[in-house]
Amino acid sequence: MTSSHPRTDGLLALPYQRPSPQCRTFTSSAIEQVITDITFRIEDPDLARLFENAFPSTTDTTVKFHTDGSNTHPQGSSPGQWQGAHSFIITGDIVAEWLRDSANQLEPYQPLARKDPAIYALILGAINTQAEYVAQFPYCNAFQPPPISNLPSEAGQIDNVTPAPEPSVVFECKYELDSLAHFLSLANQFYKHTGSVDFVTERWIEALESLLSVLEEQSQPTFDPETGQFVKNEYTFRRRTDTGTETLSLHGVGNPLRRGTGLVRSAFRPSDDATILGFLIPSNAMMAVELERAVEFLEASGQEPLAARVEEWSQTIRKGIWDHAVVKHRVYGDVFAYEVDGYGSSILMDDANYPSLLALPLIGFVSIDDETYQNTRRMVLDRDANPYYLSGRGFRGVGGKSTWRQELTQANKQTAFVDVLLIAPRSAHWT
Repeated sequence: MTSSHPRTDGLLALPYQRPSPQCRTFTSSAIEQVITDITFRIEDPDLARLFENAFPSTTDTTVKFHTDGSNTHPQGSSPGQWQGAHSFIITGDIVAEWLRDSANQLEPYQPLARKDPAIYALILGAINTQAEYVAQFPYCNAFQPPPISNLPSEAGQIDNVTPAPEPSVVFECKYELDSLAHFLSLANQFYKHTGSVDFVTERWIEALESLLSVLEEQSQPTFDPETGQFVKNEYTFRRRTDTGTETLSLHGVGNPLRRGTGLVRSAFRPSDDATILGFLIPSNAMMAVELERAVEFLEASGQEPLAARVEEWSQTIRKGIWDHAVVKHRVYGDVFAYEVDGYGSSILMDDANYPSLLALPLIGFVSIDDETYQNTRRMVLDRDANPYYLSGRGFRGVGGKSTWRQELTQANKQTAFVDVLLIAPRSAHWT
């Protein structure tokens, strides 16, 4: 840390918390210029310092490996594997990359990619690295350092998963549909801001084919429509745990899902909590939107047949949401359910994450004035309608199962308080 920056003279007296220049994991003149331009316009010194510390956090601290491709020595058995630019973006203190997190961490810098070659190479590298992971293990969500980085692997999670992941590549293999949607989002944003299709390589196409295979496999029913026999899902997950949200029910399969809905199963939520009813609607909505956006750059790169398949999937999922995820609420009318199973069962709630029901307009699935969305919004923000809406002296808003887990852990010292939470979660009031 540098010591040449005093605390602000604002009410909070915030310190400067960027690493010294020689300790930063990536540098960009465009990012530094944005910091200068924005902080100059912010009158509140504390707010300016928050932006100064936070905006470059990803490039300052989490770019664990990057190459522009000029000195890369490919490793792998597939043609084109680990060639070109690559970037390994960790989430925090664990030297592993989550597809969702890394895509979102790089999002603030996407508009700079057109003007700064360094940012262009960083994001292109991130797309290429994610493509390597998705091509090999599309059901997994977090990954080890690339073999070309010479970084040591972390001790990953020990779970019983099919298809079986390779521990040297995979850190954790929770199948989350939104992770694959974020893989598309990273590329869609890059194309939007640069107009470049440099990432549409043979290897990236392999990754997209793997993604489409997952959509096909995870849209299948639990029971054969002709014989009624149980059909084991292509993906199963079991973890030795006493926390129900950390593993799938029914020996790692999850609860039954109906045929012909057009929806795609997700075993886990963006929070990493297991789904209860496998058709997770916010993740399906994000996938439908990102597939639709990908059509443009696929056509621009001469991949018309593939673009047609992608567009068909987008329309199928979108129709499935409107057909099966809009349910009648006794107070708010037609609302989007958080999860459904296609049989008529639904979970009415929301989770403080992205994607979420509250974020459907931000995702691009509906306009903010859509009537069903507005009904859903009112439901989500009603503590008597959303079991995970929390309120108290210092905060009120949407929480989630992860929030409950943390609060229950903290409250274990107060047995009576825990009993109240377990008996009456819908009416609990945080104080």
